[in-house]
Amino acid sequence: MSDTLAPPTAPSLRRVGVVVLPGFSLLAEACATEPLAVANQLAGTSLYSLTTLGLDDRAVTSGSHQVLLPQGYIAEDAAAPDVLLLCAPAAESIDPALSAWLRRLAARGRVLAGVGGGAELLARAGLLDGYRATVPWSRFEAVARAHPDIRLSRQLFEIDRGRLTCGGGTAAMDMMMTLIASQHGSALAERVSAHFVRERVRMGDEPRPASPLGKAPQSLTDAVALMEANIEEPLTTHELAAHLGISRRQLERLFKKHLQAVPSRYYLDLRLRRARRLLRESDRPAGEIALLTGFSSAAHFSTAYRNHFGLSPREERLG
Repeated sequence: MSDTLAPPTAPSLRRVGVVVLPGFSLLAEACATEPLAVANQLAGTSLYSLTTLGLDDRAVTSGSHQVLLPQGYIAEDAAAPDVLLLCAPAAESIDPALSAWLRRLAARGRVLAGVGGGAELLARAGLLDGYRATVPWSRFEAVARAHPDIRLSRQLFEIDRGRLTCGGGTAAMDMMMTLIASQHGSALAERVSAHFVRERVRMGDEPRPASPLGKAPQSLTDAVALMEANIEEPLTTHELAAHLGISRRQLERLFKKHLQAVPSRYYLDLRLRRARRLLRESDRPAGEIALLTGFSSAAHFSTAYRNHFGLSPREERLG
């Protein structure tokens, strides 16, 4: 956990503004905001008050072509949020009004969090100079060249004083649960993590795995992130497509074009690789690992494992 956040304090309501820009990732936005809503539920009191904001009063269309109607817009800064989440796609420029508003919030000591392309927008506003930060894989080299004063890393997320950044996807969930832990204690953060059926809260200094997606469309990146976040209770291909706001056929075409696989096969590979790590790094029984990786029975798990890796779970562990 970062040592740049203040220690846990007594419960108090924090106003959280969630700025969404056209093309934003619904998955990343949900991963950033849902932990806060669940923290309220589990704490039995309102710890965070969330308000969705746009650049103006018009509806905002996500990268998956779903429409969100913000509750307000950035010009309404009389009640400036305590925490600002900026959810955006990668962009070559930043709206001048947004840049000025972000700088005003920074001057007031507000916490600023960039999710996905939002991290680069904070950089473009000059608000990450001298800070540790991370950005989406596809923009790392470009941001490093354009902003040499930022201490860029390839971690899951970075929290440095009042700046939070992550590349998007499920890393946003880990980043926000770390924020919850810093403000309300690790016990609550672990309960939030358990609510989402996650083994643990990943630390920010864990490096991101090498991405096979490169400059793939956002819908494909979000699909893979959804798979990674739902290992224990796998989603069907139809459910994945519905979450992303695209058709099943579109999703299958994306996987075939960029990953040379059908979604179900790619998903199975993710689950089996997770199982292999658990077999090698834990002493959990194979039957428990089967359930943790979405298999209905130990026999089904063993058959799938042998077909994929050429040896049984028991042989994997003995080897």
